[in-house]
Amino acid sequence: MAENNPLHEDMRVREYLKFRARLKGLDKPTSRERVEDVIAQFDLAQVHGRMIGELSKGFRQRVGLADALVHEPELLILDEPTIGLDPHQIRTVRQHIKELGKKHTVLISSHILPEVEVTCSRLLIFHEGTVVANDTPRGLEQSLGGRHRITVELQAPQEALHEAWEEMAEIEHHRVLPAEGDFSRCALTPRDGEDLRPRVSALARARGWPLRELTRERHTLEDIFVHITREDED
Repeated sequence: MAENNPLHEDMRVREYLKFRARLKGLDKPTSRERVEDVIAQFDLAQVHGRMIGELSKGFRQRVGLADALVHEPELLILDEPTIGLDPHQIRTVRQHIKELGKKHTVLISSHILPEVEVTCSRLLIFHEGTVVANDTPRGLEQSLGGRHRITVELQAPQEALHEAWEEMAEIEHHRVLPAEGDFSRCALTPRDGEDLRPRVSALARARGWPLRELTRERHTLEDIFVHITREDED
């Protein structure tokens, strides 16, 4: 299913699915049966008689998925299946994709990394046309070892925070942003997997900086992607 999901807007949903089923080689009895199946599977009964051009983006995506599944392929390829959808539509389409994954091989091409992270059971990362990673989400997270980022909110001048983090040898990267009130929110990445929380807490006490938050975050797929592609460039 392509990202822009090209559909015949001047056809009704059921009519279009029957047309596509026949075009994909199904005989009339089988095509009728399969159309009814996918209409039920993707909750299209309420719009089966409407013109496709009148449908919302979410329903159009469902029609595209029904079209892709009407001939029961073993492999389903989806290009950015949730792009342009509102949060409710995204959750619906995501659930349909997860259900499809129980019976079919589903390959998703997407740059929306948070959506990929919650949908897929295995990930391939391409960089400059080459596969640079092929693993489960958990396996990719473990590839970063213990480099868990620390988030800390402190009441301190941003310049002083920058200087403090630059002087701390255990910190590889840091970022300081304004937070609510007089506080600053800092993201700290350890150099060798060390847990930075004891050092940060001790520093806050020593400097007299009020500490509002100190948490250790898990790696996101975005973190993993940036780390892997940066390593590949190096």
